[in-house]
Amino acid sequence: MEVNYKLDNIHEIAGGDEGFVKAVAQSFVEEMPADLDVLKQAVADKNYTQTHQTAHKMKSTIDMFKVGILEDLIVVQDWGKYGGKDPDNIEPIFEKVVAVIESAIAELKSDFDL
Repeated sequence: MEVNYKLDNIHEIAGGDEGFVKAVAQSFVEEMPADLDVLKQAVADKNYTQTHQTAHKMKSTIDMFKVGILEDLIVVQDWGKYGGKDPDNIEPIFEKVVAVIESAIAELKSDFDL
C-alpha cells in the first residue's frame, strides 16, 4: 500500500475520479514491465543509446508515481548518455532501480486488484 509509490500527483490530476486513478495505475502496470525489460537488456548489452533513451522515457512516469528512485534512474540515463562513464560500475545503482520498480509494480497490482 503505497510503499514504493505515491499517488498524490495522480489524485490531484484525477480530481476525485477514482476510475481515472485506477486506469493510470493499470497503465503503469502494463507498460512499465516492458520498458524495464528493454532497459535491463540495454544495460546488459552496454547499449548506451538504448539505455539513455529508455531511462529517459521512464522518468516522467517514475516521477508522476513518486517512485523513490528518480535520481538513480537519472544516473542510469546519464550512464547511457555518456557511454558508460561515471559511474564505471552502474550495477548497484541499476539493481536498486530494478528492484524498486518491480516492487512498485507488484504493489500497484495488489492495491488495485490488477
